[in-house]
Amino acid sequence: MTRALVTVLLAGGLLLGAAQPAAPPDYPVKLLKVDDLKAQLDRGEKVTMFDVRTPDAFAEMHIKGAKNLPLRQVEARAAKEVPKASRVVLY
Repeated sequence: MTRALVTVLLAGGLLLGAAQPAAPPDYPVKLLKVDDLKAQLDRGEKVTMFDVRTPDAFAEMHIKGAKNLPLRQVEARAAKEVPKASRVVLY
């Protein structure tokens, strides 16, 4: 029991020590309140929205006009699908 506990603690320490912090993005990131997003949409402002949930969750319910871009696929698909010259919201 003690040996297993030491092994688990050692493995956990190695994993935590090996984790690298994420690099800051190359573009500005701003948190947006839901009410502010709704106000922008109500004013007809151009906003590209991506729902980062699973395809099943997206199919069940999403904000009208949003596109599905599952979180695990953002890095692989962002360069082709996320516009660089407009406001982009990920939720």
